[in-house]
Amino acid sequence: MASTTRTRPATPDDGVTWITGGSSGIGAAVAAALAARGGTVAVTARDAAALDAVAAAAPPGRIVAVPGDVTDAAAMAAAVARIEREVGSIAVALLNAGVYLPVDGRDPDPALFAASFAVNLGGTVNALLPALAAMKPRRHGRLVIVSSVAGYRGLPTSAAYGATKAALINLAESLKFDLDGLGIHVQVVSPGFVDTPATRANPFPMPHLMSVEAAAARLVAGLHSRRFEVTFPRRFTWQLKLLRLLPDALYFPLVARATGWSARGRGRPPTG
Repeated sequence: MASTTRTRPATPDDGVTWITGGSSGIGAAVAAALAARGGTVAVTARDAAALDAVAAAAPPGRIVAVPGDVTDAAAMAAAVARIEREVGSIAVALLNAGVYLPVDGRDPDPALFAASFAVNLGGTVNALLPALAAMKPRRHGRLVIVSSVAGYRGLPTSAAYGATKAALINLAESLKFDLDGLGIHVQVVSPGFVDTPATRANPFPMPHLMSVEAAAARLVAGLHSRRFEVTFPRRFTWQLKLLRLLPDALYFPLVARATGWSARGRGRPPTG
């Protein structure tokens, strides 16, 4: 039985799934979906009350709230130690915590860059390192890094957010070379537009907008697969994959027209 377990990637059926950014949005929806399937989930975020609400909505004991701030490396190490000690071995770490802070490139605010980098990139690394350390002795586990299609190429308002998501794609690709040999499956998740409080503030059209429940179902299916990239909705994300192959002279005017940016404030000075 042990050899069979080690010949396939870890899935949520093999132990605890740890989800950062688990108090709302995709993280909370994935936690609920896994708990409904009988899985054990630990959810982490700064808002302890919101985490408790996520846990209370699931069958008793299926979702365990482990509050913590991903920007605090010591807190993430303590969270992993607590889960391993009190809940069970982490089979899957879904590194989902993130913020979307739109940037006006005409008058960029350095604080938006600092906060985006601290949460989206630094926070992912802070959670990834102790999860990896827990998995390495078992030579079995799955590290899932949630990026975005905004990491494929530059998009309006995404100077900070897109930069972090591009970095996360590269992080996952680079780690895969080393971790494959340790029995640890690395995945990257690249969602399109999902209906969450963050995306509702977007000042441009969002084609193929998915409900958070549909997105969670796609992600849960990906956690049981061997794929490196999990992306949804595929019709939209594959369009973006094709767009990134275009030469710059075509890409920028095409995306500017599609998003309405070609008609937005042309020639006007920054405001605010």
